[in-house]
Amino acid sequence: GYLEAARDGVIKADATVIISLHEEALMLTRLVEDLQELSLAEAGQLKLVRQAADVRSVIQQAVDVMQPEASEKRLTLSANLPADLPEVDMDCERIGQVLRNLLANALAYTPEGGTISVSARLAGQEVSISVEDRGVGINAEALPHVFERFYRADKSRTRGTGGSGLGLAIVKQLVEAHGGRVWAESAPGAGSTFHFTLPVGG
Repeated sequence: GYLEAARDGVIKADATVIISLHEEALMLTRLVEDLQELSLAEAGQLKLVRQAADVRSVIQQAVDVMQPEASEKRLTLSANLPADLPEVDMDCERIGQVLRNLLANALAYTPEGGTISVSARLAGQEVSISVEDRGVGINAEALPHVFERFYRADKSRTRGTGGSGLGLAIVKQLVEAHGGRVWAESAPGAGSTFHFTLPVGG
């Protein structure tokens, strides 16, 4: 609409309009890329570069990347990682993406002054990783659907305020492509914990 109005001379394409159009273009680009990635994952055609790697460093890197945004919202973001975790069979870039998606979700739903923590533990032949927040929580009816594409537990959120609605669907597909499992626990007003597992490296 803005582009058509600018083209027709109805509005002046000043800096404010150009910035707005640029942001919308970036948002649409991210949406298309997310859909393409999700389609590849669902078709089993997403290329993974897997190797035995240190999951602690991947987790810590994701936490460090999200730390500025957490600080801006006055949230406490931390990682609790035991020193003796075994190596995990994974694509480090993709699991970093999983963690960033989960952390972005926690940041979006945790009010100012809240806490978000990432933990990991060995569970048999898997490493279990959890992202826990003290945010608004998810009601029981919505919980089974949070990993579906475009599903929003908070119906008031739009693409501008709550992302594309694909982040958790991508998380599920990437974890399952690694042979892992993903699930969520939550209660309204008590926060949410998202868990996923990865096989121990050979």
